[in-house]
Amino acid sequence: MLSIFFGISMALVFASVAGAQSPAAVTFTLDFAGANPSHYEIIVRQDGTGSYSSNGQLNSDSEPADLAPLPVTPSDKVRAQIFDLAQKAHFFTGKIDSGRKNIANTGTKILTYKDETHNSQATYNYSPQPAIQQLTSIFQSLSTVLEYGRRLSYFRKYQKLALDEDLKRMEQMQRENSLGDVQAIAPVLNEIANDPTLITVSRPRA
Repeated sequence: MLSIFFGISMALVFASVAGAQSPAAVTFTLDFAGANPSHYEIIVRQDGTGSYSSNGQLNSDSEPADLAPLPVTPSDKVRAQIFDLAQKAHFFTGKIDSGRKNIANTGTKILTYKDETHNSQATYNYSPQPAIQQLTSIFQSLSTVLEYGRRLSYFRKYQKLALDEDLKRMEQMQRENSLGDVQAIAPVLNEIANDPTLITVSRPRA
């Protein structure tokens, strides 16, 4: 009887540990000297959470802001695309970079995949693999949106009057279908929309 009880207890422990394991995650890092930002990292997890870290300047006269990583909540569609493409790219194992020397440098890119059974990473400048090319495009587009998110988060705290200019720019890009996955910065936009200390123009724009 005692052995049965012990077996059940151990099974519950293992089930609890398995349930506590971190969700699968895809990370994209770019380092490109002279660009703004010259370094950023995007983490997208299978459970819909993520984060964005960047050294981008908030405007042409400022130093990089010392901000905590920005929460990222990509749309279900974009998140599904990222993990589907990671699978098609064999979770970034094998040869990823083209290895060609006559291709312009567009920054050092790193793709990382982690889950219960994988922990793989690939570094590249340019990859001929369609799945990697699509992932690169998705993450670079996300960075554009997330840089807006960083600025909006900072301006809301320290330069409230600067919010409207960025929000207007985002509206224009949205109309032109060139902004990307706005869902990724939904928490920031919701904070602005619900902030009674802001001018009435910025809140409806958000």
